[in-house]
Amino acid sequence: MNLVKKTRILVRSNYFQNFITFIIILSGIMVGLETYPSISASYLEIFDFLDLLFILIFTTEIFLKIFSHGKKFWKFFYDPWNLFDFFIVAIALLPIHAEFITVLRLLRILRILRLVRFLPKLQMIVGALLKSIPSMGYIGLLLFLMFYMYAVAGVFLFSQNDPFHFKDLQTTFLTLFKVVTMEGWIDILHIQMYGCTNYYTEDYLKEYCKHPEQFPLISPFYFITFILFGTMIILNLFIGVILKGMEEAQAQRQIEDSMGESKNFDLALEKEIQQLEQQMFQIQENLERLKYLTKRKLRQ
Repeated sequence: MNLVKKTRILVRSNYFQNFITFIIILSGIMVGLETYPSISASYLEIFDFLDLLFILIFTTEIFLKIFSHGKKFWKFFYDPWNLFDFFIVAIALLPIHAEFITVLRLLRILRILRLVRFLPKLQMIVGALLKSIPSMGYIGLLLFLMFYMYAVAGVFLFSQNDPFHFKDLQTTFLTLFKVVTMEGWIDILHIQMYGCTNYYTEDYLKEYCKHPEQFPLISPFYFITFILFGTMIILNLFIGVILKGMEEAQAQRQIEDSMGESKNFDLALEKEIQQLEQQMFQIQENLERLKYLTKRKLRQ
């Protein structure tokens, strides 16, 4: 068996995959420990050594995977996950100066994302999210249009009474985002229902209350309909799109698994054939040797 095939078997083995997964987890733990100044200062040399060791291991891993494709090494880059791994490992090899050491530490956090590569279920979820991006884009556009209409209406209705929350379009957008997260929206509703003079309790808010108005009917309708559309309907649309993407990703994963099993079977069959060829060659050598000894004995 030549070196390329041996390397291919190595990088596809469970032992190799589990080892790389363990190194990724260890690297993530080390990055977390570096956030504690006392630990980082006490074990700085050990952390630097481990970081160099991790870089060496990850670089060797990428090299072996590229080498396992033999002369057609560019096939390694056909897989998006391989490109992801290559990008993360390549970042660590960039010549970054000392003044950018914080950036380097932040970039090392990306190594933890490589766990997605080695956990099939997590990889399927990420694949589903990526497949859902086009559909979520349209839902996001619908959500933006709804935000825009309600923001314009909010400025026209409540800007005089509550300039702190509805002063202009951008301020209203932030207020509506707060409302759609269901955080403190009751207080904002009460300001519109009872007027700013009755509900601006903080001193820094009272200076905004110059033209108090009350909207006892339209403000509940405004906020309740916005929450129903924004939280209930739009959120369910997002969930539906993601679930559909997960179904598609799961179906694709099953196809890839079946193809992977076929490739592993081919490799195992090829390995057995090569072993049989070696045994046949050995038997042939023994027969030749036996034939030579028989002729020599007959001559005697």
